[in-house]
Amino acid sequence: MADRRPVIITCAITGAIHTPSMSPHLPASAAAIISSAEEAAEAGAAILHLHARDEATGRPDQSVEGFARIVPDISQRTDAILNLTTGGSPYMTVDERVRPAAHFAPQLASLNMGSMNMGLFPMLGRYPDIAGWEREHLEGSRDLVFRNSYRDISAVLDACRGNGTRFEFECYDTSHLYNLAWFADEGLVEPPFFVQTVFGLLGGIGAHPDDVAHMRRTALRLFGTDMVWSVLGAGAYQMKVAAQAIAAGGHVRVGLEDSLWSGPGEPSTSNAEQVRTAASLIHAMGGRVATPDEAVALLGLRESRIKP
Repeated sequence: MADRRPVIITCAITGAIHTPSMSPHLPASAAAIISSAEEAAEAGAAILHLHARDEATGRPDQSVEGFARIVPDISQRTDAILNLTTGGSPYMTVDERVRPAAHFAPQLASLNMGSMNMGLFPMLGRYPDIAGWEREHLEGSRDLVFRNSYRDISAVLDACRGNGTRFEFECYDTSHLYNLAWFADEGLVEPPFFVQTVFGLLGGIGAHPDDVAHMRRTALRLFGTDMVWSVLGAGAYQMKVAAQAIAAGGHVRVGLEDSLWSGPGEPSTSNAEQVRTAASLIHAMGGRVATPDEAVALLGLRESRIKP
């Protein structure tokens, strides 16, 4: 009897795109982020992708102090791989964004592989009564370039290289794959490459099945067996894109950072709910959920989880 293929589930707990007024289920305090991360790990997430938020306002918080409120507790309560964002918020500088990963030296950190327009403003149509910093966060994206220049990418690599941190390379369009290939050709990053292809955000590639197939095909041509391919589908595309990737031999990312919905008009009630849905897809399509230890081996991560 053939063995089931292990499929890595990453869960992105809170992010910096959605704002607290959009959903009562979005973790926006340290206690809520910790609890939600623990539940997601228990549901089967091998990797927890982490952002922090300001305790009083729920704004994205990329300070070391903000991450200190969540990282040690999540590390103690779960066996999951901790993946700290270096994307932070598109309104932040790269110096701000890299500080938590440089300080905590996680096994894994995210790294955006190119600049892009980041259009969050269409969500104003869905949340017309949103106000304060949350409205500014969306409205301001009409004139927002999420900067990830070659110098910025190099700065993140340089800040984390000595710590043994490896990267989830977030690629929002075809050019980002070619940027990663250039860094690989220069010997600045080493395989295996954890390539997280992102679909359905305004400013990046769409989420049509042809878009997913195109990104996979391009990534395979550039990286071949040196790649571990994963997908992130934004909003309503989350599980559709996940299913396509699972069928094609890939891995998946879910979580309230990426989608607040479990179905048309049905708000998602937790990160764990999305992990369980992804796990059901994996099982139904002949796979099994990878353990954290299996993910460590597949991604070539070091054993120690964060800096003591």
